[in-house]
Amino acid sequence: MKRFKFLAVMMSVVFLGTGLFISCSNDDDSNNGQTAKVSVRLTDAPGDYEAVNIDVQDVLVNRDANDTTEGGWESIGLADAGIYDLLELTGGTTTLLVEGDIPSGRLEQIRLVLGEQNTVVIDGDTIPLTTPSAQQSGLKLNVHEDLEAGFTYDFTLDFDVDQSVVKAGASGKYNLKPVIRVSTEISSGIITGAIAPVDLGFQVLASVQISEEETISAYTDENGTFMLYGVPEGTYTVTLTADEASGLPPVTVDNVIVVNGEISDIGTIDIDAEQVTERSM
Repeated sequence: MKRFKFLAVMMSVVFLGTGLFISCSNDDDSNNGQTAKVSVRLTDAPGDYEAVNIDVQDVLVNRDANDTTEGGWESIGLADAGIYDLLELTGGTTTLLVEGDIPSGRLEQIRLVLGEQNTVVIDGDTIPLTTPSAQQSGLKLNVHEDLEAGFTYDFTLDFDVDQSVVKAGASGKYNLKPVIRVSTEISSGIITGAIAPVDLGFQVLASVQISEEETISAYTDENGTFMLYGVPEGTYTVTLTADEASGLPPVTVDNVIVVNGEISDIGTIDIDAEQVTERSM
């Protein structure tokens, strides 16, 4: 089995006035290679407050660097819009904001839209957090990244509460000026291969069992090749199943190793050979 290092990404950025990211649909069986999977998680560095509540309402994305108008942004939604207490997300705890598929290609900017229910709790008192007027349209982040089709990207947003919550002089008011560290990494690989002979006259389904609830699968194309996208790192058995009408038994390829950011090629598998029911990589 061949493995090709296709992509490896790790990005760490500290920024003031930031944003976040992303989701649409999730359908492994129909993944045609034109989407990238993404997840966005929120976490926090400890702060000297009883609670810091952030009202997350929407996530917008801009793919065109030449269009900075409102028309250049599109809403991609959240898994669960609402209020998040950042201080419940310390010590490595994260919460999922977004998970799903988005079109692959260039990602220029991301914008996190906050509601009006942002508060900080100090000595039992709940104090509103004022968002500066420049950020009321959403907290923006320049990303300028190419999302490669078929891979999974994990974005973790790490709030620095101590720097993000700013007391406004002696007024007793507090402003929210987010300082966030963003880390990005790829958390999946791709399995590819081909079947022979190509002219069977029947469809062949390639699949891997990820868990009891999840299977990633794809049909071979007219050239007999297939690609299984978004496979988490690990060791798998690939099953090649011809249409029942063919009379051919399933063929399995064991010990297929998947590495994040790489393509694992299992080569060409003869599914029409007599006595071939199993092959180990």
